[in-house]
Amino acid sequence: MRDLFKYIDAHAGDYIATLQRLCRQPSVAAQGVSMVETAAMVEGLLTGLGAKPCLVDTRGGYPIVYGELGGKVDKTLGFYNHYDVQPAEPLDEWESDPWAAEIRDGRIWARGVADNKGNLAARVAAVDAWQKVNGELPLNLKFIVEGEEEIGSPHIHNFAEDHPDLCQADAYIWEFGGKDIAGRPQIHLGLKGICYVELRAKGARMDWHSSVATSVPNPAWRLVWALATLKDEREHVLIPGFYDKVVSPGDADLEAVAKLPDTEAQDLANLGIDRFLQGLTGLELKKRNLFQPTCTISGFESGYTGKGAKTVLPGKAMAKLDMRLVPNQDPFEIYDLLRKHLDATGFDDIETELLSPGFPARTPLDAPIAQVVIDSYRQLSVKEPVVVPTSPGSGPWYQLCGQFGIDACTAGVGHAKSQAHAPNENIYVDDFITGIKQICLIMDGFSRA
Repeated sequence: MRDLFKYIDAHAGDYIATLQRLCRQPSVAAQGVSMVETAAMVEGLLTGLGAKPCLVDTRGGYPIVYGELGGKVDKTLGFYNHYDVQPAEPLDEWESDPWAAEIRDGRIWARGVADNKGNLAARVAAVDAWQKVNGELPLNLKFIVEGEEEIGSPHIHNFAEDHPDLCQADAYIWEFGGKDIAGRPQIHLGLKGICYVELRAKGARMDWHSSVATSVPNPAWRLVWALATLKDEREHVLIPGFYDKVVSPGDADLEAVAKLPDTEAQDLANLGIDRFLQGLTGLELKKRNLFQPTCTISGFESGYTGKGAKTVLPGKAMAKLDMRLVPNQDPFEIYDLLRKHLDATGFDDIETELLSPGFPARTPLDAPIAQVVIDSYRQLSVKEPVVVPTSPGSGPWYQLCGQFGIDACTAGVGHAKSQAHAPNENIYVDDFITGIKQICLIMDGFSRA
């Protein structure tokens, strides 16, 4: 690896410039901004590797960029990434242009640099460096780069259904990864599922003068009352049947969680809060974060929300509801339970729409790919990695891996203050270069695993 790492260091500027070009290309799926152009850019990066990429139709969504490369060993490692990013708003909270990919204080600052263009660029760079130094790759590779992860991957199940052969691999490296608040590498072996629902209430045919509040229904209140029936002040979800299929963590899971480092003080400081919900701490806090489902209001919109006063009675109200699911919860069943609950509690007038269903998925703690990633961190002489049985977040792990029995593991270039989805998203330049080297180690290690 010595010659390979020397090559990466010597060409670090080129790889950083590639990442900057990728980040300077906006690609906001939620707003439909420059998605075609970004897919073409990713296609060009894979073409440069000789991957013969193609844009795969997803039956209604943005295309998936797919490419594959042959190697010495008849074994296939897949890379799952996405080329879409979150909206950059609120723009006034950024210290530099979110699309400038400015480098300062040893970091690259840009929307999407951590989530997920930094990881994508590192994987492309690792393949390029390997080819330049060693020629033939150690194993077969697949790139699956979608354009809708940040809006819930609503069409990736179509890709998996239409092209199950393209999904097949011996293991995947997932799209995210990085260091915890104490600078320790974190390895996640699963994701929660998600049931994301939009709720809508209607009142008068338009916003009206608020003096009519004596006699005209207010849809904002109507929606607030409906939402209040979903969870109590102890954070217990009140939808009948919601917890029926929740699986308790096994002994191996509990043992792994007990080994997780205590970062509560640092996490609280980073969040800017004094305590966690219900005063949870220690093992109970970790178990709840990883093994319990959630029900969260992610957004609420109604009436006038600008500066100053505008005395209106809203004509409509809308809320976004985010429910993170654990094994063996089914997002479609949870949505049906929500709908039945609203009907049974007198809120049958509240409209609901299921936007982003996703199943939970897990990889065994002893999976070969997990050990390879652990070893890669050790070879890089960084801090001992922390192995987390699953992640509080969600994504299409089940659609690409879980349903096919394929193991997956995270490895990436982010850190605890990368601020993905928030203003001033960033990664460290050094972490990006180290991430390129890590992917080389993973390719080599998994070819022999």
